[in-house]
Amino acid sequence: GSFFKVRMPPVDKFGTSELGRFRAMPCSQVLPLVCSFVKEDRDFTPLKNGHTQRWHLNVDGRDFELLTTGPKFFDTRSKLGGGGGIDLVMHLCGLKFKPAMKKLHEVCGAAGL
Repeated sequence: GSFFKVRMPPVDKFGTSELGRFRAMPCSQVLPLVCSFVKEDRDFTPLKNGHTQRWHLNVDGRDFELLTTGPKFFDTRSKLGGGGGIDLVMHLCGLKFKPAMKKLHEVCGAAGL
C-alpha cells in the first residue's frame, strides 16, 4: 500500500470561546486594560441610549474621545466605530486581528479576566 502524508493545518491558539468572550466584552472593561489614560466623562448626557458613556483616553501618545454602549464604540474624532473588544483594540492600538487577539489575551490574563 501507499502511504500518504496528511498535512494538518496549524491549531489556532485562540479558541472559539475566547474569541466569543473578547467580541462580547464591554468597552468599559477593555479600555483600562489597553489605555495609558482613561477617564469617563461623568457630565455626559446620552441622547439616544441611556447606557451610552463618553470616555477620554490616551493610547501610545494618541488622544481619543469614544462613545460606548456595551461592546459597541464610536470614535467621535475619526468618525469610526465597531463592536467588541477585538475591534476596539484594533482601532486604538492600530493592530490587525491576530495581534489584537494576542494583546487582549495578554492583558486579560494579567488582569485575571
